[in-house]
Amino acid sequence: MSESMTGGRAVGAGQGWAWIADGFGLFKRSPGIWIAQVVILFVILIVLAFIPLLGAVATFLLLPVFVGGLILGCRALQRGGELELGHLFAGFEKAHAGNLVVLGALGLGASIIALIPAIVIVGAGAVFGVMRGDTAGAMAMGGSFLLAWLVALALSIPIYMALWFAPALVVLRGFAPMAAVRESFFGCLKNIVPFLVYGVVMLVLSVIATIPILLGWLVLGPIAIASVYAGYRDIFGDS
Repeated sequence: MSESMTGGRAVGAGQGWAWIADGFGLFKRSPGIWIAQVVILFVILIVLAFIPLLGAVATFLLLPVFVGGLILGCRALQRGGELELGHLFAGFEKAHAGNLVVLGALGLGASIIALIPAIVIVGAGAVFGVMRGDTAGAMAMGGSFLLAWLVALALSIPIYMALWFAPALVVLRGFAPMAAVRESFFGCLKNIVPFLVYGVVMLVLSVIATIPILLGWLVLGPIAIASVYAGYRDIFGDS
């Protein structure tokens, strides 16, 4: 598939569930390594979270690198090979690292831009509430928080669409960051219905995984990553 294509192919609604099932199939082939990778990644993210500001920036920049490495691990499993612990860090190889970090930077910049309207709404609500100083003002402040959350959520959806398949397109097809972002966005746009099915099922599974003090994420985390690879293969073809 050449970079001139936009978005791969459209698939049926039921494929949203199939991606999760295929992801579970990849998880079952090497559950121990998958769980070890999730634990290591979780520890790394926790350490970064304790670093003020720079930790948050580093998380944005490095997440696509880790995801890219795990995608390479998924391909190895799909082709009958072995998943290795080192796949978690395979995205740091010279051939991919720069472009994957650029994806993280694009995501960070887009997220900041998406937050600006929400900040303006909250600020306007706070000013109005303080000026009124009564029940109506308090209600306006509360309403501004809700509206800001809805606006931020709406603006974040296109960002997720643009980044969803981007790491896979970078590491598996050698796409440049902007081309990968474009392909990912249109790939998601062409498949809104299967993604709705996927989102509903993953939401239910997320609640279940969270109940036993987050332990379910040791399984659901790898399935989620592997399901991205399954969706990539379904929409963009094998590579």
